[in-house]
Amino acid sequence: MAETAIFAAPGSHHEVEEGRLLTPRFGADGLLAAVVVDAATSEVVMLAWMNAEALARTIETGEAWYWSRSRKELWHKGATSGHIQTVTEMRVDCDQDAILIKVDTAGTGANCHTGRKGCFYRTVPIGQSASQETALAFTDDTPLFDPKAVYGDA
Repeated sequence: MAETAIFAAPGSHHEVEEGRLLTPRFGADGLLAAVVVDAATSEVVMLAWMNAEALARTIETGEAWYWSRSRKELWHKGATSGHIQTVTEMRVDCDQDAILIKVDTAGTGANCHTGRKGCFYRTVPIGQSASQETALAFTDDTPLFDPKAVYGDA
């Protein structure tokens, strides 16, 4: 992963929370959480991870870049599927350890590798005892494309 030296080191508590410099606080693994929302609807479409290089490339290009923890590589969202995420706004949280990214998504508008608009297409029941039998319920977020046709049998 890229070094975090691309950005200034976090300063004092006050500087991090009230300062004008982007001083991201990457975790011990070198990553920062990125909450991605649809620019038009503000619906959360995915949670991804960014290292310093992904954050820098996103800022520089205006397109979303992430760090794939499963593949252990930099990932330009939509490079394979055509569903490029164009960033309309980025915000950093109060202690600069998470980023909110508002995006417009090209193609079918799918942000999830399953072909859906967003990654959060199942609900977890509330008010029941949690167990190994806890059942999820699907929302109406149906696939917009066939992932096997785009990515193959992965």
